[in-house]
Amino acid sequence: MRPPNAIVVIPARMQASRLPSKPMADINGEPMIVHVWRRAMAAEVGRVVVATDAKEIQDAVRRAGGEAVMTRADHASGSDRVFEAVSRIDPDGDRDLVVNLQGDLPTLEPRLVRACLEPLERKEVHIATLAAEIESEEERANPNVVKVVGTPATRDGQILRALYFTRATAPWGEGPLYHHIGIYAYRRTALERFVSLKPSPLERRERLEQLRALEDNMRIDVALVDTVPLGVDTPADLERARRALGKG
Repeated sequence: MRPPNAIVVIPARMQASRLPSKPMADINGEPMIVHVWRRAMAAEVGRVVVATDAKEIQDAVRRAGGEAVMTRADHASGSDRVFEAVSRIDPDGDRDLVVNLQGDLPTLEPRLVRACLEPLERKEVHIATLAAEIESEEERANPNVVKVVGTPATRDGQILRALYFTRATAPWGEGPLYHHIGIYAYRRTALERFVSLKPSPLERRERLEQLRALEDNMRIDVALVDTVPLGVDTPADLERARRALGKG
């Protein structure tokens, strides 16, 4: 069943060190941010808004028929930008679930957005996210592949309660490892609580924002899925996205 009152916010900024002007990168005739917006709309979980500090991005989304809101340029993280956007476009708190969807996932399968909301059907969960089982040894050892360590939260084992996130190869020993996918769904109250917190010691050490929530005793549950969407961070990633979407 589709959770009610959801809003999807896609934070997007132009400053990217490895791929400048990334949201506006052309993929088969449309900016990447428009592809992501279309994928979010196809998920059909609620209102979709792009939150940006660049008029160019806002204009591109609006030309495509989408909704975009301008936010401050000095946000430290996408979560802060998402919270500002939600506070401005829904000041009365009518939407009680918020999805933070990265703006560099142009090949995202819409079902993943829906899957990310599923753990929030349980009231004790503050934040929900996704992970997929790691299949290659290269990914197991890659510090750029964030692993989630968790324990089953449902009888079928398809939702985990997160115990830790790490860049290390963890947990030790035989058994599956899970590749964390950086899409988050928050209860509105949990998002407000999260952005009010200062960066935590483990967050600074691992450079993983989600550890701030765990260190403040917030519960994060993880829905397991069977695919990891292509994140576009480099020119090579961009070429792969173009090929995946039909033209190279």
